[in-house]
Amino acid sequence: MAAKIKKGDKVIVLAGRDRGAEGEVIEVMPKADRVVVRGVNVIKKHQRQTPQQEGGIITREAPLHVSNVALKDPSTGKATRVGFKVEDGKKVRVAKASGEVIDG
Repeated sequence: MAAKIKKGDKVIVLAGRDRGAEGEVIEVMPKADRVVVRGVNVIKKHQRQTPQQEGGIITREAPLHVSNVALKDPSTGKATRVGFKVEDGKKVRVAKASGEVIDG
């Protein structure tokens, strides 16, 4: 299946404790259906010290299920679903709300 949300996309969180938060996708995990969004779903992790890195309590972003985020419409700035259409022989993503091409 084609990726509706890709690394670098601006997304809006639809559900969970960070509902309404906006951020950029920094990692996509297609096999697990999860995405990591910068500054969203931040957790504290107790890290054991190793020779390569320092220990202590570190903060990092935890993955969110892809169904809990929606792409931010480039024209309106609101959440939108993603569709596909072929333009000039190339498949492009299209915002369902405005019909605007997302990448092309």
